[in-house]
Amino acid sequence: MLDAGSNAELPVIPAKRYFTIGEVSELCGVKPHVLRYWEQEFAHLKPVKRRGNRRYYQRHDVITIRQIRSLLYDQGFTIGGARQKLDGEGAKTDQSKSQQIVRQLIQELEEVMLILKR
Repeated sequence: MLDAGSNAELPVIPAKRYFTIGEVSELCGVKPHVLRYWEQEFAHLKPVKRRGNRRYYQRHDVITIRQIRSLLYDQGFTIGGARQKLDGEGAKTDQSKSQQIVRQLIQELEEVMLILKR
């Protein structure tokens, strides 16, 4: 198991679809009981649950866990502060996606207007 150093020291995430809690624990340098606790604290963290309530994490979950780990262990955030930081980044990402969609729609409408003027 890795110590609470920076995320740069963590192993590369393998190219597979699902990871068990043990694999994620090794990939992120966090014990399984901590991962289960973080699931309760962070809405972003929702592993797929299958047979016998076994957790299967996807690549985006592993990346989110590494972000949470960095915020808590490296940057010194509290659980509440890390939650707010992740929520804020999610809102910024959603806003930039919305702006990109609006720009694309405007461009398409301008192209339609040019066609109609002909």
